[in-house]
Amino acid sequence: MEQWQYALFVMMFSIATFPCNAADLHEKVQQGAQKYLMSVLSPSDEDTNIDIRIVKIDDRISIPQCPTGFQYYASDEALKQSYISVRVSCQNNDWYLFTSAQVSRTKQIVVTSGAVSPGTVLGADNLTLADVDIRRLRYTAFTDLNSLIGARMKRRVVDGQAIQSNMLCFVCKGDRITIKAHIGTMAVKTAGIAEQDGVIGDTIRVTNTSSQNTVIAEVASAKEVVVHL
Repeated sequence: MEQWQYALFVMMFSIATFPCNAADLHEKVQQGAQKYLMSVLSPSDEDTNIDIRIVKIDDRISIPQCPTGFQYYASDEALKQSYISVRVSCQNNDWYLFTSAQVSRTKQIVVTSGAVSPGTVLGADNLTLADVDIRRLRYTAFTDLNSLIGARMKRRVVDGQAIQSNMLCFVCKGDRITIKAHIGTMAVKTAGIAEQDGVIGDTIRVTNTSSQNTVIAEVASAKEVVVHL
């Protein structure tokens, strides 16, 4: 066998025996960590988007071959954070390392389009949709822009701020509203005054202006509440 043929044979044998070089192993571990996090961070809310960015493993770190496949683990507490540390190990040896990922959880919700002053009635001109980090939201946010038309802001908010339930009211304390009640097949309406702020779906106290009785009613719109008998 010629020397050049022998050299070619050795090179081909080496490639067949060691299919993964250092760079391949680094990439394999990084992709494995990303797949692992995608599987354990599946959102319970289908409207939530999860973006995972694995931090590149230092090229100087040596990663061995792992015939049985690498294993990945992150604690429940770590999975709640923005930066998640993932332990990568191999059953074939005592080797392990920690890699990390930056995780963002966003949701498309209604935000302000421009600054909005207290008492402003919301309309299509001062609302828009945007992807917002859900960790910034402490109260109920809204995904349907049209569902907020007619609500009033209770405080000043800046441009691009997420609209949350504590910022507004459809029925505000002191508003004159219509109280509606169903008695059998009949619908009865009377005038009332709201004793509390509320958004659609909230139950609030209202006073019947005729009887002066206070009842609990559900906010149906900016002008009407419903008593469930």
